[in-house]
Amino acid sequence: MTLMARRKRTSSQTLEKARHILAGLKQITPTPEFGPELTEALFEAEINGYTHDLEAFNGGLADLDDQQNRLDGREQRLSDFSQRIQAAVKALYGPDSSQFEVIGGVRRSDRKRRTRKSDPPAY
Repeated sequence: MTLMARRKRTSSQTLEKARHILAGLKQITPTPEFGPELTEALFEAEINGYTHDLEAFNGGLADLDDQQNRLDGREQRLSDFSQRIQAAVKALYGPDSSQFEVIGGVRRSDRKRRTRKSDPPAY
């Protein structure tokens, strides 16, 4: 089963707005003082931290997509291998053998026979 890659997060309006504010803040001289918790350096660190986390998140999604693709490929190979083993047992022991039944096959003698409905009598 092939799925589309997960959608990556792009820079949000919040990030773009913060970058714009920071660029404007750097142009103000002298640097305004808003207190110890609202400094230009802390604001820039928050922007950089968010950007780093966003990149890490998108990288994790890419890794997850890669793992899913590998798992899907392995599942397909396992399915093919199972079919080949079942066909080999059927060929070696026969379609009505108990060995074929042991590996999950349905013995030919155990299959339901189709019954045909008889045509209604014509009057």
